[in-house]
Amino acid sequence: MSWPVQDAKQKFSSLVEAARTDGPQVVTRHGREVAVVLSMEDYRAIGGGSVKEALLAFGEAVDDGFLEILEEVVAEHRREVPREVTLER
Repeated sequence: MSWPVQDAKQKFSSLVEAARTDGPQVVTRHGREVAVVLSMEDYRAIGGGSVKEALLAFGEAVDDGFLEILEEVVAEHRREVPREVTLER
């Protein structure tokens, strides 16, 4: 089911219960999907220990292209060199 943000805020308990009983619930803003509310069981099923594990599991479940992009982002982040800072007195 899809929940506009305003409804999600007003009926948060119902949103959480729907996620628990009916599966992931999509939250929309101005008609665009912006968030998903998951039950703890679903969260753990997709690697819910860390955000990185969850994203990797989600990427594998959704599309190989997503996983490749995520791996590129992580690799690029590791290559970044700290910027030089000049300290003045």
